[in-house]
Amino acid sequence: MSNYPNYHKTDHYNTDTTNNIAARYTEILGFLGEDATRDGLLKTPERVAKALQYLTHGYHLDAAEILRSAMFEEEYSQMVIVKDIEVYSMCEHHILPFFGKAHIAYIPNGHIVGLSKIPRVVDVFARRLQVQERLTNQIKDCIQDTLTPAGVAVVMECKHTCMSMRGIQKQNSVTTTSAFTGEFINDKTRSEFLHLITAKLA
Repeated sequence: MSNYPNYHKTDHYNTDTTNNIAARYTEILGFLGEDATRDGLLKTPERVAKALQYLTHGYHLDAAEILRSAMFEEEYSQMVIVKDIEVYSMCEHHILPFFGKAHIAYIPNGHIVGLSKIPRVVDVFARRLQVQERLTNQIKDCIQDTLTPAGVAVVMECKHTCMSMRGIQKQNSVTTTSAFTGEFINDKTRSEFLHLITAKLA
């Protein structure tokens, strides 16, 4: 029985997946020289199993469907920018986090989309095992293919813990990736976008 009767925790994880991952992490702790039965580690395999399911839940989401759920006809044809979108993902090479910001713009071509859906698209693809280059392209392609705008621009700036915690151990390095379609291939339009995402509003 819980020591805190007024606290009710509800989890929504696949039981079989949780048990299978937890069993393997119990073995991994042993391989690392730890005692998985000691008090501090007793529930760690289960916690890791649930954390991994959460950090990769984007595999079970449809980013295009999220966009389609909030598409509206609108005769607005200027640039729409959502910048400083927080990004948290997991590098597929070492299963270590990378994190930073995404800046996304599109030029409507008869349809706009609810602004909250663009960060949701970022999360769908970020919550998978990733490399930043692929993540940038997946966001760009999803918005382009679903909204069919006159152009899409995506810039991502991330820090990778696989570089800062291990290997080269460069704590202050930032990786920037970009992808453009349509009107953003034009130097003038792309320059306007890049200026706007770096400018500070008065």
